[in-house]
Amino acid sequence: MKSITIETITLYEIAMPLVETLRTSFGEEPFKTAILVEVTTSDSVTGWGEVSTEINPGYSSETMGTAIHVLREFLVPALVGKTIGSPTEIPALMSSVRGHPLAKHGAEAAVWDAWAKTNGLGLAEAFAAHLTPQDAPRGFARVGVSIGIKPSIDETIAVIQKRVDQGYSRIKLKIKPGWDVDVARAVRQRFPDILLMLDANSAYTLADAHHLKQLDDLNLLMIEQPLGYHDIYEHSKLQPQLRTPVCLDESIHSADDLRLALDLGACRILNLKPCRVSGYTESLEIYRVCVERGIPLWVGGMMETGIGRASNLAFASLPGVTLPCDISATERYFNPDITEPPFVLRSDSTIAVAPGAGIGVDVVRERVDTAAALWRAEYPYG
Repeated sequence: MKSITIETITLYEIAMPLVETLRTSFGEEPFKTAILVEVTTSDSVTGWGEVSTEINPGYSSETMGTAIHVLREFLVPALVGKTIGSPTEIPALMSSVRGHPLAKHGAEAAVWDAWAKTNGLGLAEAFAAHLTPQDAPRGFARVGVSIGIKPSIDETIAVIQKRVDQGYSRIKLKIKPGWDVDVARAVRQRFPDILLMLDANSAYTLADAHHLKQLDDLNLLMIEQPLGYHDIYEHSKLQPQLRTPVCLDESIHSADDLRLALDLGACRILNLKPCRVSGYTESLEIYRVCVERGIPLWVGGMMETGIGRASNLAFASLPGVTLPCDISATERYFNPDITEPPFVLRSDSTIAVAPGAGIGVDVVRERVDTAAALWRAEYPYG
């Protein structure tokens, strides 16, 4: 494989209107915000990554403000001028910076894109090159869709019906205390055969175990992150009380976190968000753990633009990703996106990986400029 030398890194703070806002247990935001990372190599190859930060520290402690600071002052200087033989060398170059996984992920993702393009590989092939021959990518990812908290059960059912009619075979329903058992029962009654899962986004405590046990009769695929966002221990006390598999998300930041959670019996399924674990290098290690231990794995999303969506789809096409992923079609989020062509849901509830080298989609710079202008207009303090 050819090495690359990182010559420049350019950052773009953007805001994009959403087709529909997504309300969770910790609120909603009016725009999709992100920092785009553009890496240019000494051979004039361009790679793109996405830092999927939000305005407020809800899902993550990182925000647009913290991420741009850490990138400009620490991560970019650590990478510019470096020659690497593999993107897996990038985490070591950024290791002097503690934390900030979303910022690190965006920088590393841009390098993966540039390295794959330099070597004539699609991003999925680039990931597979760091695994075993049995991990050849499938060329597509099985996907589902996430339904936010709606004003009523009737509206929730109407939105689910719309998504089922569009072809989504797995539905994830956001819940919170007071909006959980009754709505889940109503949805299951209306849709007895769909793959249904619930996502609590850390809205409950261990004291709610008896209440959550009521969900066991609904044939759920899983309940995602019911307890504290930092917690593994109390999830290990909750899972034995439930027949429904617990899936961890926010609690898992590394392969070692996952090993601990599995050894303690804290979960049976993993939602892997590459941005949450600092990038695709750590994601590959987590992937190996799941394959070795037979743990069901799926790739979560942060409503990424086409840049992050293309990268996540490439990873989700690996055969060890065994459950439908939160990587919906482009039209679910943006009109238009900042990349072309859009990602389209197929009739079998899959989305094809973009063909071509690297992320496989073209970044439309005029749309990046428009999104950057919206960020400056809406958030001038940035």
